[in-house]
Amino acid sequence: MLAGTDLLAAWESGAAAGGGERTVLLHALARPVADPEELLGVPLGIRDAELFALRRSLFGTRIPVRVSCPDCAEELEFEFDTAAVAGLPGGTAGEPVTVTSGEWTVLLRPPTSGDLLAAGHAGTAAMARAELLSRCVLSAERAGAPARAGELPAEVQRAVAERAAEADPCADIRLDLGCPECGRRVRAELDISACLWAELDSWARATLLEVYQLAAALGWSEPQILALSPLRRRYYLELAGHA
Repeated sequence: MLAGTDLLAAWESGAAAGGGERTVLLHALARPVADPEELLGVPLGIRDAELFALRRSLFGTRIPVRVSCPDCAEELEFEFDTAAVAGLPGGTAGEPVTVTSGEWTVLLRPPTSGDLLAAGHAGTAAMARAELLSRCVLSAERAGAPARAGELPAEVQRAVAERAAEADPCADIRLDLGCPECGRRVRAELDISACLWAELDSWARATLLEVYQLAAALGWSEPQILALSPLRRRYYLELAGHA
């Protein structure tokens, strides 16, 4: 079980960071003995499976989800059971896969956290796609002649993206919901990193409030208070009149 000090340190480091950097910080909590280079090289599906496991250990199995219907604006609320993710196949675990489309043959590997971070710093969406292609395409041939990743036509790029998703299924969790009001099928992406960060942020702010209240009431230091279990902190807060 992760210590409260570790969780607060990750939250503090990520408070002013971007989404990609926060994801790496969360993944470091899931793989506490890994070095930064190892984390950046993990395929996205494996990384996200480990983030789902981290979420289960910290906050439980079920994630509350709210989605708005694009037709009638009805709010769809339900709980997603993360056990469904644990049952997904592991994909290629980073092994290269081959895509054949017309006269094109492309060898690629699933993208990693490092790839997404590099793409996120590329500037425009087109530049980000080009960066991902250049990093993930290991080789390309057109009618047997070598080609560069940037030369792939749009339809081949789509085939490459689809094959990469198939090879790493946990990297793209999409929900297919029925709107009870208008009957439309609503598809939504479940971003485990964003969900987990929002929950960590809420937990950290509540925990720091407890630390402040107990420090003010009893004069204890932050390390002393964080060393207490949540149940004992709650009991002391009740005695201090803050619950």
